[in-house]
Amino acid sequence: MFKIGDIQMKNQVVLAPMAGVCNSAFRLTVKEFGAGLVCAEMVSDKAILYKNAKTMNMLYIDEREKPLSLQIFGGEKETLVEAAKFVEKNTTADIIDINMGCPVPKITKCDAGAKWLLDPNKIYEMVSAVVDVVDKPVTVKMRMGWDDDHIFAIQNAQAVERAGGKAVALHGRTRVQMYEGYANWDIIKEVKQSVNIPVIGNGDVQTPQDARRMLDETGVDGVMIGRAALGNPWMIYQTVKYLETGELIEEPSVREKIDVCKLHLDRLIALKNENIAVKEMRKHAAWYLKGIRGNAKARNGVNECNTRSELVTLLDDFVQEMEEKQQNSAQVV
Repeated sequence: MFKIGDIQMKNQVVLAPMAGVCNSAFRLTVKEFGAGLVCAEMVSDKAILYKNAKTMNMLYIDEREKPLSLQIFGGEKETLVEAAKFVEKNTTADIIDINMGCPVPKITKCDAGAKWLLDPNKIYEMVSAVVDVVDKPVTVKMRMGWDDDHIFAIQNAQAVERAGGKAVALHGRTRVQMYEGYANWDIIKEVKQSVNIPVIGNGDVQTPQDARRMLDETGVDGVMIGRAALGNPWMIYQTVKYLETGELIEEPSVREKIDVCKLHLDRLIALKNENIAVKEMRKHAAWYLKGIRGNAKARNGVNECNTRSELVTLLDDFVQEMEEKQQNSAQVV
């Protein structure tokens, strides 16, 4: 178990803050599968200060999700500080996280996200300014560097610690790598050895065994899982159980997968209106179907669905078809 400031996690498994994915509906679903900490998708500091309606909705937290880390991003100290104060006062987030890892150009050209990785002094200045005005623990999510010639992960993590940050989550890729190639776990280990605050390792944790290996090889305090949890909250449950007992839990049945997909859909509809939720759910439904043999027709059909009933009917029909195939093959045997 590890603590961030005075916030105690019940295990070492952390859901990564994925943009366009980690809303309350997804986070709560993952939380119910045992995640020790869930992280909300990043929110713009300026959008918070402008009280942008969509952004205000993104700040919604279901109390069942906690402990929760809410992530903000921005390139200017004044607006970042004001946004952090707003989050502290107006949300029940347990932790305020600052994004220094987002690689996409529309973020980095605003001097936000991964752009900070080039300047440990700016990191110190920005983090200390936020720490000074809030009581909640402040953490940072970052990448190991901008490119292979500018890897300041150790200096940057030390700057976070000096500034009063309570933890660092480190993705072992550079900004230039985006999500390609392999994550460098050696640098994660070096960062862990260079600071006294908790370090959460991120990158290429695709199985429970990967999580165990990352903990053993790098010494990190927690393991952050992102893309491996898309349409697959069982990955979180399997990882928690594997780290606790060494036991590998078997894969869920097709029906179990689709039941959770429908639960996720209904939570999304409750969060947003049906029209928006169903469109957003298309990608999630495709992720839930991923890896199931014979899924091509259903995955294509998901993109044609515009209402809850259309999507639920498609998913139910798929389950029935799969179960009938299973029964027929069992009879043949």
